[in-house]
Amino acid sequence: MSEIFGSIWWLLVTLGVLITFHEFGHFWVARKLGVGVRRFSIGFGKPLWLRRGKDQTEYVIAAIPLGGYVKMYDEREGEVAPEDLDKAFNRKSVWTRIAIVAAGPIFNLVFAVLAFWVMFMVGIPETRPVIGEVSGITAEAGIQPGDEITALDGQDTRTWSHAILGLVTHALDRDQLTVTVEDANGIQSQHVLDLSSLGSDFSEENTLQAIGMTPWRLQIPPVIGEVTPGSAADEADLFSGDRIVSIAGEDVTDWSWIGFLVQKHGKENQPLPITIERDGALMNIEVRPHKQSSGLFSSRLILGVSNAEISDEQRAALDRVAVTLRHGPLDSMSAAVHETWRLTGSTFGLLARMVAGKASTKNLSGPISIAQFANTSASRGLSSFLFFLGAISLSLGILNLLPIPVLDGGHLLYYLIELVKGSPVSDQAQVAGQYFGLMALAGLMSLAFVNDILRLVG
Repeated sequence: MSEIFGSIWWLLVTLGVLITFHEFGHFWVARKLGVGVRRFSIGFGKPLWLRRGKDQTEYVIAAIPLGGYVKMYDEREGEVAPEDLDKAFNRKSVWTRIAIVAAGPIFNLVFAVLAFWVMFMVGIPETRPVIGEVSGITAEAGIQPGDEITALDGQDTRTWSHAILGLVTHALDRDQLTVTVEDANGIQSQHVLDLSSLGSDFSEENTLQAIGMTPWRLQIPPVIGEVTPGSAADEADLFSGDRIVSIAGEDVTDWSWIGFLVQKHGKENQPLPITIERDGALMNIEVRPHKQSSGLFSSRLILGVSNAEISDEQRAALDRVAVTLRHGPLDSMSAAVHETWRLTGSTFGLLARMVAGKASTKNLSGPISIAQFANTSASRGLSSFLFFLGAISLSLGILNLLPIPVLDGGHLLYYLIELVKGSPVSDQAQVAGQYFGLMALAGLMSLAFVNDILRLVG
């Protein structure tokens, strides 16, 4: 239940921040260019809070937090006093209208850069793209376990998040990809992945599995190092040196499985069957997991154990993979701009491939998935939440630039047509476009919502 409340809370925080920034872009530019603003609203529907400023603008927080709007002086939407006609949006030049409409998506872009800038100054934990097991296409290319991906088709690739995005793009296009790798001794080599052999049943969410590439991870034996006094493990008489063999009948192959299986099968203060090995003998015991807070409105089940000390060799391997991306203010800004450019290109590329039928529309996410991602990122710390905010802000800006009437991109399309033909698009054409835009937007939202439901039940 706490996870549900956490997801709702962080969804509201995310939408509140990003919608406010987007609408403030329209509001600020409109005011700077001499357009009067009647209402600045965060949310739709009945106002929950309303204040009228000295400039007579109404500032509103409304009941439905799934958007917002800036209502300007406009003779097409209501009467404008004669003394305010020079402030009417519809009487401004087409370039002024373009600037005001484009300001929302541009502010989303600016917010993304700022979020990534702070993220890189705070520092975000990442993993270098070191490969574990190989098979299929990857093995045929001559790539070996332990190799680190350093570039894809000449483009520098130093983290798994960057590597996966690049691999997905080339896999969708079924082309050949030159992968530059570096082994543990620092020796580099190039290999060609022939992605044309991917089958018709290929799905982008399973790219690594499809090409036969597994990220390296440290294999830690499931042997208990320390038991926290008063914990569930302590109450069940687990001791240092015990090896956890299975949880609820599922084998535990290494330490990373323990937390996963406890969340999967456990309930707070309810018996959870565990098999351990102690002094060469197997023992069946019951542990009653405790619940521990892992962030605002977020919690997880724990046993209260830590793993045994890892070897020097394991520590060296872990140090090679784990990295924290942290820079000073100037370098952070450069990294933020680069990250924004990379994600922008990837997003437009994915949208183009969806339209072409190369990428699945399952990639579209609705409010349920966004709420879950928001809660997860917030529980991981400030830097992860900043990355999430930046990525969602960028997606919101790109979505609003799509040439769909009712979105900012649709209005921009009308103004570009006006520039070409020398007169505004007719009211009838705009009304027809509004109907089309509403249907298209409803279709996209419905598809995203269905994807959310399928992810929940899948």
